[in-house]
Amino acid sequence: MSVIFRHIEKKDNEAIADLIRTVFREFKIDKPGTVYFDPTTDDLYKLFQKAGSIYWIAEEDSKIIGGCGIYPTQGLPQECAELVKLYLLASQRGKGVGRMLIEKSFESARSLDYKQLYLESLPELGKAISLYEKAGFKFLQDTMGNSGHFGCNIWMIKYL
Repeated sequence: MSVIFRHIEKKDNEAIADLIRTVFREFKIDKPGTVYFDPTTDDLYKLFQKAGSIYWIAEEDSKIIGGCGIYPTQGLPQECAELVKLYLLASQRGKGVGRMLIEKSFESARSLDYKQLYLESLPELGKAISLYEKAGFKFLQDTMGNSGHFGCNIWMIKYL
C-alpha cells in the first residue's frame, strides 16, 4: 500500500466532500443535523485554516481515499479539540488507513498542546466506533461543545 498522508489543500475540497457524502449515503445517515448538510463540508480547506485545526488527507495513486482532522469546536474546554470528519472509501476500510489518520490527528493535537480529543458519531458507524474505542476513546453520557450536529447521539472523549 502506497498511501500518502498530507495536509488538506484547496484542490481537495470537491473530492473530500464527495467522499464524505458517499459514506453518509452508504450508511443511510444523510440526514439533517449531520455533516452531510453542513455547508462547511464543501470548503474543508477554508474551515481548517482556523488556528488550532489540522486536516489530514490520505491519498493513494493521486486519489483521495480518506481524511480526518482536529478542530477547536466552539464551546469545548480550552485544552480540548474535536476529532472530526474521519471518513474512508469502503474499499480502504480494514487496511489500517483509518488508524493512521487517527494517529496523525493525535500527533497534531499533542503538537498543538491539546490534552483531550472529543468526537461525535452515530450508531450506524459501528466499525468507526470500534476503531475509536481501540484508539482509547471512552463513551460520554452527553454532548460537549457546540458542533451544531444535533443528529449525532454518540459522544466520546480521549485523554492524550
